[in-house]
Amino acid sequence: MSELKINHRLIMTPGPTMVDPRVSQAMSNQILGQFDPDFTQIMNDNMAMIRKSFHTKNQWAFPIDGTSRAGNEAIIGSIVKPGDSVLVPVFGRFGDLFVELAQRAGGRVTTMTADWGTVFDQDQIISEIKRLKPKVVAIVHGETSTGRLQPIDRLGKAIHEYGGFLVVDAVASYMGTPVEVDRWELDAVVGGAQKCLSIPSGITPITFNDRFAAEINQRKRVEQGVRTALDQSGSQFITSNYLDLTQLQDYWSPRRLNHHTEATVADYGLHEGLRLALHEGLPARFNRHLRVHQALNAGLTAMGLTIYHQGDHEMPMVTCVQIPDKLDGDAFRQSLLEQFGVEISSSFGSLQGKIWRIGTMGYSAQKGFILTFIALFGAALLQAGISVDLKAGLDATQAVFERPNAPVDSLVSTL
Repeated sequence: MSELKINHRLIMTPGPTMVDPRVSQAMSNQILGQFDPDFTQIMNDNMAMIRKSFHTKNQWAFPIDGTSRAGNEAIIGSIVKPGDSVLVPVFGRFGDLFVELAQRAGGRVTTMTADWGTVFDQDQIISEIKRLKPKVVAIVHGETSTGRLQPIDRLGKAIHEYGGFLVVDAVASYMGTPVEVDRWELDAVVGGAQKCLSIPSGITPITFNDRFAAEINQRKRVEQGVRTALDQSGSQFITSNYLDLTQLQDYWSPRRLNHHTEATVADYGLHEGLRLALHEGLPARFNRHLRVHQALNAGLTAMGLTIYHQGDHEMPMVTCVQIPDKLDGDAFRQSLLEQFGVEISSSFGSLQGKIWRIGTMGYSAQKGFILTFIALFGAALLQAGISVDLKAGLDATQAVFERPNAPVDSLVSTL
């Protein structure tokens, strides 16, 4: 077996993203025991920074050891018990994932659908909430399969009128655009590591409020072996052990009840990623993502390409580009990776073979990377026989970056 060798890549996908070297350096530190006071302080620091990142005062803000899907499954599997009514508005692949998770938890799932590439008017969802009065509404905030950002700021209030809970997948939008947990009355939210936070996949920040906690604790069951006489078991206990939020509450609280061996190195990376993001300042970070998105869109348009549904609730960290006619999109992506070291993504479902998805997330959302991408992407298109104006693309991209910086809050307020 030869020594591991990793080729250099410019990763411009909607996840995973390139990792800030400072995160990689933090993750190279010595392993600490999971109950070492030095490490439990890191755990506490991470909880505090997760609260700030979600704009929440929730007590419960901690990471799940697993990918973002584990975070979604932990939330759904803890709140949905067999027979519970669940409403899922679907406008892309990851809405379908919520359907899958809720069905596996035994929920009675009702879906409402919007064409891929569009979003819902919140009034449509609120009308369905009034009709169904579901226990749970599960919705995606940033749908990377279509590049759409779904407005959700009015849904929490609507579902709370009927005693229900709003669960949000903010995996792709987290740390790249505002996710106002308290102001929007979101009950449980899942963030992402390998998207705009730009740390390795495998640890997922989540948060949920006290109301949500009270509901799931009716299903609490502490596992045999660490259970005490004070630990009661609910009649319809959460079926997953590893993704049981009620047991994880005991692990991430002063009780420190043993549940699993915490992924210490991943927590180091999470700590450094959150520290860097909060040091930058969230409004400044969100503005950076939006400016880079605008620069990339301007460059691609000037080259002669078409942005898919441009201006229609675009995510400010994902650009969807229509694949030019008579070009094999997958073959081009393979050539772009092998010959130029640049990775972009295709899409799914009805958009498979129709669009490419380009991510400008976290560490990759920088002027130098975007100009390099435009140059290499344009060169690859020319080599593939597609007529593009590469100079115009570079000039247009550069022009956006040369505009005077807007006040920190002004760009974000347009989202």
